[in-house]
Amino acid sequence: MEIKWQCVEFNALSLSQLYDVLALRQEVFVVEQDCPYLDADGKDQEGWHVCGYDDEGELVAYTRILPQGISYKKYPSIGRVITSQKIRGKKKGRELMEYSIAETQKLWGRIPIKISAQSHLQGYYNSVGFKIIGDEYDEDGIPHVAMLLEYE
Repeated sequence: MEIKWQCVEFNALSLSQLYDVLALRQEVFVVEQDCPYLDADGKDQEGWHVCGYDDEGELVAYTRILPQGISYKKYPSIGRVITSQKIRGKKKGRELMEYSIAETQKLWGRIPIKISAQSHLQGYYNSVGFKIIGDEYDEDGIPHVAMLLEYE
């Protein structure tokens, strides 16, 4: 399965793209993970949106890239990391993160990137270079850890 990747600034998203993004985020984070929370956090407008489309044009992977100062004072961030059930287990999540890291570097250079990761996904994020910084914490009823990608 080939995924077509694109990174789009908020104001360049079409209405259809925005609808697809919000629908996928709700499908995974709210319904699948049974975690009612306010997804519309006021940060989308400041970010870039990585969208991965399958051969049928369906949005099957997504991240939100935010500049330094929005989620973290000193770091840009990658968040709202999602792969739909349709593509899980096909190594597309790794592709998604690698693409998102590359786009973050294009935007701001090779500066450290911080994420808030669900604790059970530490291995996944370790595999693309992120390291845990700090203790586990609760975010919306789900255990998370802060992680940082630094360059040598």
